[in-house]
Amino acid sequence: MAYTDIIPSSLRRWLLLAFCLPGIGAMGAPPAHDGATFVTYEQFGAVGDGLTDDLPAIVRAHAHANGQGLPVRSNPEATYHLGRRALTAIIQTDTDWSTSRFIIDDSQGVEDHKQPVFEVQSRLAPVPLALDRLSAGQNRLDVKPATDLLVLVENANRRIYIRKGLNVNDGQPQQEVFILKTDGTIEGAIEWDYETITRTEARPLDPAPLVLRGGLFINIGNRMKQPMGYNYWMRNITIKRSNTTVEGLSSQVVGETDIGHPYLGFLLATQAANITFRHCRVEPRKVYHTIGRAGLPVPMGTYGYRADHVVNFTMQHCRMGDIHDTTRWGVATSNFVKNVLVEDCVLSRMDVHQGVSGGYTIRRSTLGHAGLNAIGRGRLLIEDSSIHSQRFIMFRADYGATWDGDVIIRNSRWLPPPSPDRTPVLFMASNDGTHDFGYPCAMPRTIRIDGLTVDDSHQTGEHAGVAYFDHPLGALGGDVPFPYRPIELLQVRNLRTVSGRPPRLSVNPQVAEKLPVRVEMVP
Repeated sequence: MAYTDIIPSSLRRWLLLAFCLPGIGAMGAPPAHDGATFVTYEQFGAVGDGLTDDLPAIVRAHAHANGQGLPVRSNPEATYHLGRRALTAIIQTDTDWSTSRFIIDDSQGVEDHKQPVFEVQSRLAPVPLALDRLSAGQNRLDVKPATDLLVLVENANRRIYIRKGLNVNDGQPQQEVFILKTDGTIEGAIEWDYETITRTEARPLDPAPLVLRGGLFINIGNRMKQPMGYNYWMRNITIKRSNTTVEGLSSQVVGETDIGHPYLGFLLATQAANITFRHCRVEPRKVYHTIGRAGLPVPMGTYGYRADHVVNFTMQHCRMGDIHDTTRWGVATSNFVKNVLVEDCVLSRMDVHQGVSGGYTIRRSTLGHAGLNAIGRGRLLIEDSSIHSQRFIMFRADYGATWDGDVIIRNSRWLPPPSPDRTPVLFMASNDGTHDFGYPCAMPRTIRIDGLTVDDSHQTGEHAGVAYFDHPLGALGGDVPFPYRPIELLQVRNLRTVSGRPPRLSVNPQVAEKLPVRVEMVP
């Protein structure tokens, strides 16, 4: 079956028109050039007709460009088919995909669905670094490396992020990344105490930036059917090089059926520093279901933008499709990340699973039905933004609903969708104190609101007004094995509800009566 048989008719007509443009397909490669300043895919045999498997030629082109230190430029009018073979094009130089199109057909016959089609790698080899122990909050080492390093440390003797709920698991070894500068200072202060360090990896930061620019990637979704469980797909662009920017890239998803498995992230940055996604558009994917480890049905999340083990992760002017479509998952998530900045973005979800620390900033952005999720520590700042989910902020209960730090909200809007049987809650933070997540859990120390409009005009049923909190049961104290530290201060200035009803402290009257929080209403 040809890919054109399962692409929607509107997109098919657009692609067929593209194939008829001068310089495409049967007309051969674009005009020749001397090859001295950049490398093209056509120089290494790429056809660009949307049918021929061009991935082997693309792999060879990047290998040559890497060896010569030359940038790569694709043919702006070409449509490259990336085939189904287990090949990965290694990128180590600037790459301009312009308006070129790339077909990634996952519908059948993929040799290795866990292998990326492109991987951005550093030219610099890892270096040895011996560390015996580290302390939480530490911001300096008695080591002065020859170049700035991204350091990953791990203590396999301790488990953290021990998940609760339908996807219960045994957690992860205690780990994190940080930047060690040449003067011995640490960027991304140490999160945990390390009495023992069982693994250390140190990778030099490439001093020059690398930019991936442009490109429209059309992914025909997989139809993998197998026994229940997660089987994540890659077939993506993986970034393992610090100081990398992806700009102006788009990804579309077509050909999905009722059968399929999730993807880890089309743009996936891992174990790197200073990563920026700018002016990108990655479409969300269909939600599939499986049986979780607790033996009950769970949705399988699939993301478009993802950062794991990254210091300084920025998204600017990034987009997706309908941010209110609950049949679609995504699109942004992170694990073990320090310093996240989201500016001028329109996304259905900003999610944190296994922790963010330092700063977590949402600025001039709009978040849709899945909203803003947060687990970690430091300062969480939302300003000049709009959130359309049932919870303004959800501190994920499956990871302890913990935020060890402060939350600041400035000049923002909350537009909870109508729900006849659920009270909209600003801060979802529930922990009954019975589960060991591998770390102490806490509500934010302080929450400061300075300018928030709550549009609760569309609420149905017996709407008694929104609430600040839901059921933070552990905050009530009592004899629990893993106490949940309550919030200390809730400070509110310039909060307005469209209904005119002031927010309640909690949907649970018992919590509202016993929660030991100081509430300051500032004129």
